[in-house]
This record gives sequence, structure tokens and C-alpha cells, in this order.
Amino acid sequence: MLNKYTCLKKLAARRSDEIIITNMGIAKPWENLSDGPFDFASVDSGMGHAADLAHGLAIAQPHHRIITLNGDGSMLMCLGTLVTIAQRPVNNYVLIIIENGTYEITGNQFVPGAGKINYETIARGAGIDEVYTIYDDSDFDAKFALIFEGEGPLVFVWKVAQANEPVPNFQLPLWERAHRLRKNLNENTN
Repeated sequence: MLNKYTCLKKLAARRSDEIIITNMGIAKPWENLSDGPFDFASVDSGMGHAADLAHGLAIAQPHHRIITLNGDGSMLMCLGTLVTIAQRPVNNYVLIIIENGTYEITGNQFVPGAGKINYETIARGAGIDEVYTIYDDSDFDAKFALIFEGEGPLVFVWKVAQANEPVPNFQLPLWERAHRLRKNLNENTN
């Protein structure tokens, strides 16, 4: 079982100009590591839509690598996104499903199907070829470079231990976070 915080720290240390889209239980730990111009926490706008928002960005911004940090509860709410990713594949898109089996920020209620659902099987069934389920640190380290160098669309399922994240409270409201990302995308377009 992976430690979510260790994985996020490694991602933040390696990350350069990749756009990182987060939501729910991953948003606050990521903000503690990185809250720059290419970070966007999609929390206030609707659970389950970080993956489709990020996929749309990947289509619109082909010169940027887009990485989504998506909880398993959020992924479950928007499984159709996997079909869209397969039907409209883009090589700059990475989806990381952080699976702990609970809705962390609402009190750790179990996600429906927790312990039974197999996100790798679902993603492959949707038509995505490059899918990796990561259970431990050695497998994480062995496949880590693919996040930054592999040809997408890529899906990773990180099996992490349960944690207990509070409801995120960001310094910038959603509209300012969205404006900051848009401004920086416009300034950094080739």
C-alpha cells in the first residue's frame, strides 16, 4: 500500500511546467506542495469533473502535459470520462486515480464497491491501453518516469492507505484560480 503524501511529494519534486488538476481529498495536500500558475484545484465546481476538465485542457493545450490527480470517489462519479479519453486520445494526458476506498473529505464513508471495483479493468474496458495499478513503493518508483515521459493517454491507479483530509479551504476563490491558470496558459502558448 502506498502513502499518498510520499507519492505527492515525489510528483511535486519532479514536476516542472506540467499542468496539475486536483480535486477533493487530493487538492489540499497538493496545494501544500505546489500552488503555482499551473495548478488548478477543481473542488468548488463539482465532484467528479477534474478528469474531464483536464482531458479538455489536454486537447486544447497539446504542448502542455496535463496530469489529473483524481480520487476514486470522484472517478466513480464520472466513469464515462474514461470512454471519452479512449475515444479522443491525446498523448499529453495523464490520469492518476488515487484509490483509498473512501470519500475522505466528507468523513471517510466507503466509496461504493470499495475493495471490489477494479479501475484498471474499467479503464481498459473503456479502450485505454496504457493503464497501471501501483501497489507499492518499488512499483511506483519503477513506473514513475512514465508520468512525465510516457505517451498518453496514461492511467495510473495508486493504491493508497486511507487518510482523513479536511474540506479544502483555499486562499484564492475558484474564479481567481481559474483566471490564474487561463492567464498563464495564454502567456505560455507556443
